[in-house]
Order: sequence, then structure tokens, then C-alpha cells
Amino acid sequence: MGFDIEMKLSAPVAAAFFSATLALPAAAAPASPAETFPGAPGVITLSGKCAKLVVAKFDATKGCKNELASVTLVNGLVTFIFTSDGKALGFQGDGSGIKPASNGNARLPLSLVTTGVGNKMTGEVKVAGFCTFGNPYAGKPIAIECTAESKDSSFTGSFRTGGKLVKKGK
Repeated sequence: MGFDIEMKLSAPVAAAFFSATLALPAAAAPASPAETFPGAPGVITLSGKCAKLVVAKFDATKGCKNELASVTLVNGLVTFIFTSDGKALGFQGDGSGIKPASNGNARLPLSLVTTGVGNKMTGEVKVAGFCTFGNPYAGKPIAIECTAESKDSSFTGSFRTGGKLVKKGK
């Protein structure tokens, strides 16, 4: 697959990815509509449809898994992790920068895109961009749309939920 980007990996990013892939609960607990997204530190897994996953000119949409992990670290970093054919692409930003966007959505400014294979994150690249998203706890379908650009590449991920409750992990 085409997102083999070689860069240094930060420990928080690795911890977030391992938490997202190894510590997912087997069953989802009912969520309160009052909960916010991405919320407190931990992992949330959304099921739905991966609508688009593109790195530079490589379109990885066909193999994109129909689950998306949202990882919030204790330091406030938020990462939306898409997977395709055993590889991972994470869009990461500082959760304190989340601002309201149109149609009741929120917008996360991005600072990094992280890459990995299987359970190992192998790289990160500094980017500028945004993820725009709704609140999956509202019980209706939402979209998570991420776009970012580095000095050498562009990254796009789009995911749509079916409106079902999410799986939460710590």
C-alpha cells in the first residue's frame, strides 16, 4: 500500500495507537447523549463507512476499514485513526483548539499525521489542516472529515457513522 512515510515516532502517538488497537472493549456500553466527542482521555471506536482515504495521489479507500478510532490522551492530544489493508493513518491535533463549526459540528486543527503498520506506528509528519466532525453520542449519523497538507504531501480521510452507539476503552 502507498503510505510508507518514514519519520520519527513520538511516544504519546505510539501509546495512543497501541491503546486504540489493543485495548478496545468487546461490547459497547450505552452512552449518554450528554457526552461530548472526542471527550475525556481514552479510546472511542466508531463503526460506519470509510468514504475516503487518500495519501498524496494514492487512494487507499478500497481497503479502508469500516471502523475509526478516536484517541484522546491525558495531555489533550486527539487523533482520528483510519486503517486500510493493515496500515494506519492518524490525523492528530491539540483538543484544546477544537472550535464550533457549521451545522453543529466541531473543528480540530491538525498539527501531525501519523503512520503505521499493524500495531506499530512508524512515522509522523508535520501538517496544517483540520478535522471537522459531529457528536456520535447524539444518536444520528455523523461525518468525520480530515484534510491536511505537509510541505511534500496531502492527506484526506472521510468517515460516516451509521448513528449507532460507540465502543469506549481506556
